Amino acid sequence: MAETKVSAAEREPEAQPAPPEERGKRSLRELFRSAEVDTRLLGMLAALAIIWILFQIITPNHTFLTPRNMWNLSVQTAVVAIMATGMVLIIVTRNIDLSVGAVMAAVGMAMAIVQHDWLPEWIGLDHPLTWVITVAVGLVLGAAIGAFQGTIVAYVGVPSFIVTLGGFLVWRGVAWWMASGQTIAPMDTLFRKLGGGSTGTVGGTWSYLDITALGRQEEWEDSPEDYPQTPPYYWWSRHDEYDRPEAAAEMAEQISRATGDPASQ
Repeated sequence: MAETKVSAAEREPEAQPAPPEERGKRSLRELFRSAEVDTRLLGMLAALAIIWILFQIITPNHTFLTPRNMWNLSVQTAVVAIMATGMVLIIVTRNIDLSVGAVMAAVGMAMAIVQHDWLPEWIGLDHPLTWVITVAVGLVLGAAIGAFQGTIVAYVGVPSFIVTLGGFLVWRGVAWWMASGQTIAPMDTLFRKLGGGSTGTVGGTWSYLDITALGRQEEWEDSPEDYPQTPPYYWWSRHDEYDRPEAAAEMAEQISRATGDPASQ
């Protein structure tokens, strides 16, 4: 009986309810855990927002957060984001790939040569299947290079750092050798539309950036004298309307009135 009383007395402190503050902290922690919120990701997003705000403040005329600049940043970071997505799988396996950029350059150059030099001689210029064949060649070539380097790492036992460092030097040289340091252009018309092309595929109704561009465009139309140059988002937001020759002439006339340049008239 004495042991039972002692053990019951020892358990009494454990049965006491936690203070309200501790329960609040625990519930908040459990809320984040149940919602699967990554606090590290939130920290990185907050740091990114702070960087954007600082650039918006220090850039001349506060043009960093304009629709046109946001569009440019999206285009420039899309390729890096795609490569980073694949790099995650490599890092998860405790490996590294230093050649990803060089492989992308070599594969991209091969795709350009295929559609610019080879396919026009075989199936003609701007053939409907040109972009299909080009994409297939790129996928096969990229998979072959990856399989080659992966085989050396997995079966030969060479560290991935060494293999991909050598691949970085090799494939970068291959990319330059295929084009001899020259620009290969123009590309197939349908191929250039992959991913939305240079103007994107999202209409102004659904795009926040395009809506913002339309608002700034109306400001320019109401008071063009306040804008010494046509805002870059003017053309971007209304490119569909200015595909017609008469509309293009109207746009040129508006630009000449705003800039006072008779050469554009």
